[in-house]
Amino acid sequence: MTHSFSQLGLSQHRVECLEALDFKEPTPIQAQTIPLLLEGKDMVGQAQTGTGKTAAFALPILERVDPASGAIQALILTPTRELAVQVRQAIHSFKSDRDLRVLAIYGGQAIDRQISQLRRGVQVVVGTPGRMLDLLSRGELSLAQVQWFVLDEADEMLNMGFIPDVRKILKQIPKERQTAFFSATMPPEIYKLTKQFLNDPVTITVEQPKAAPSRINQIAYKIPRVWARPTVLQAVLELENPASAIIFVRTRRDAANLTQQLQGAGYSADEYHGDLSQGQRERLLGRFRQGQIRWVVATDIAARGIHVDDLTHVINYDLPDSPESYVHRIGRTGRAGNEGTAISLIHPLDLWKLRGIEKHVNQTIPVLPTPTRSQIEAQRIEQLTEEIHGILTGERLASFLPLVSQLGEEYDTSAVAAAALQMAFDRYPAVGEKLDALNSPKPVKKTPPPSPIKRRSSGVASS
Repeated sequence: MTHSFSQLGLSQHRVECLEALDFKEPTPIQAQTIPLLLEGKDMVGQAQTGTGKTAAFALPILERVDPASGAIQALILTPTRELAVQVRQAIHSFKSDRDLRVLAIYGGQAIDRQISQLRRGVQVVVGTPGRMLDLLSRGELSLAQVQWFVLDEADEMLNMGFIPDVRKILKQIPKERQTAFFSATMPPEIYKLTKQFLNDPVTITVEQPKAAPSRINQIAYKIPRVWARPTVLQAVLELENPASAIIFVRTRRDAANLTQQLQGAGYSADEYHGDLSQGQRERLLGRFRQGQIRWVVATDIAARGIHVDDLTHVINYDLPDSPESYVHRIGRTGRAGNEGTAISLIHPLDLWKLRGIEKHVNQTIPVLPTPTRSQIEAQRIEQLTEEIHGILTGERLASFLPLVSQLGEEYDTSAVAAAALQMAFDRYPAVGEKLDALNSPKPVKKTPPPSPIKRRSSGVASS
């Protein structure tokens, strides 16, 4: 086991740069990958996001790039613009030469600005397939001197339908190059790609990260009926009261609809998905990190650009299709030594997915019953009590005392306090009645007794 970056073959000034960034020990993917890439080998790294793979390929590239040349020497392909920006920022932090320039190119940003930067000279380009092909077709992106190519999150490229674009780009890069693919899984299509474009690659597989029980508390709540999912989510949010949370949904439409429902109920929430412009996403993330928004409703692919160290909760509004995606989702909480909570909403039809997840993370995830109205109200009273304790020690309390004295001439002061509490309590979103209806036994539809058969009159009078 390698315990320091200095043992991996990196230059001393690179190691000092990492120490300044508080990088103390290499992760398993870094320890295995960096020496091989420094030797010039092609490789396939099978590792999840969050294992440190960006540094695993970025550090060897930075060791070899020539800042004196204005030509593009390294090309890194990512499936989303969020990931492109994230990788670019990471590489920029690792570089120790001011003359070395790293550029992220992606859709949603003015192409003229990217063209201008390319013309000034860039050594490392990180980008998405669509924008790269656009710039290639315009003759503004020259790959003639690329010596290193990295395909990041190859399986996501496949899921998003980008593999044909990846092939087009690879065919425009010199064959005499060093190539690395990184992927969480290895579908047949990606395996075929490695056989076609990599030269005798070394395969590095890092064990998929498991959710640590001491760091991430994993629980699930039961959904008795499919249509009740929004109501159960609202109840769970009331009960758990997350300081900050990402709520994962399947589609952009789901994100928009759920956000509208939460905002309509008075919650601090906003949506994050592929239909937003880059500027909208960046502004939303800024507000989220500053605590101006408590909860973000996001799709999996868009959420790859969300990184918040003190995120308290991850909520699976819908379970993902693969256990690996589940681990990737919940790994966004419990970071930097903090504890986190992962909550999943489970309908009986989802139990088979849950069992697969439990097997993958090697632990049982308790499924709790749907929250009740009494639980929600008890939680609200507890929250109000804490808020009142804080107000009683605050400075603004004195400005309200004359009003209490005035009302006290007509009412008992305890009644005045109770009325104020009722006002505060009634401002909470109304979810209690919905829960009552949801938790009550489903009424059995009774079949009415058959009506008596009327005898047809014979028309003959009785004697």
